[in-house]
Amino acid sequence: MDECCEVREIPREQRRVLHVVLWINVAMFLVESVAGVLGNSTALLADSVDMLGDAIVYGFSLYVVGRGLMWQARAAVLKGVIMAAFAVGVLLQVVVKIVRGLPPIVEVMGVVGLLAFAANVLCLVLLWRRRGDDINMRSAWVCSRNDVAGNAGVLVAAGAVALTGSPWPDIAIGLLLAVMFGHSAVRVIRDASRAVAVSR
Repeated sequence: MDECCEVREIPREQRRVLHVVLWINVAMFLVESVAGVLGNSTALLADSVDMLGDAIVYGFSLYVVGRGLMWQARAAVLKGVIMAAFAVGVLLQVVVKIVRGLPPIVEVMGVVGLLAFAANVLCLVLLWRRRGDDINMRSAWVCSRNDVAGNAGVLVAAGAVALTGSPWPDIAIGLLLAVMFGHSAVRVIRDASRAVAVSR
């Protein structure tokens, strides 16, 4: 059977891990998006959008994880495109924040940022052992690693806003998240393109 159309039995451990991280990300998207709006935080909103993207990515990963390399490579390309879209979205949010100039609510940033950090560390630990299974699981792990870094950035921004009373730390972290998403998107798309070339 053609590798791009082949459907294999999905490894039970991969399916279990992807289900868990999928629902963790769905829950944290809802929490962070509401908190980002109520707390006027660019960093939280950026992180919530990333959580939503990861939930979509993990859901798609569940679909392709038992299929051939071509399907997995296509899924990784989609992940890269989603990351790139997030980078653009965060940049637009930063522009809006600069125009409005309102500082975020530090307490909301701190509490929700800490909760998101714990959730993403759990996802990273769950994906760690499966990251070498295939390109699909590797790109899922990269997404989770980026989330941990982004959450740490939110916590740093919350502390800096508390010390300075300025919205700029929140804006700066938003910009850093955009750069991180863009860099990861390029790498994931590059790796997936190589996999597509090999599978042909």
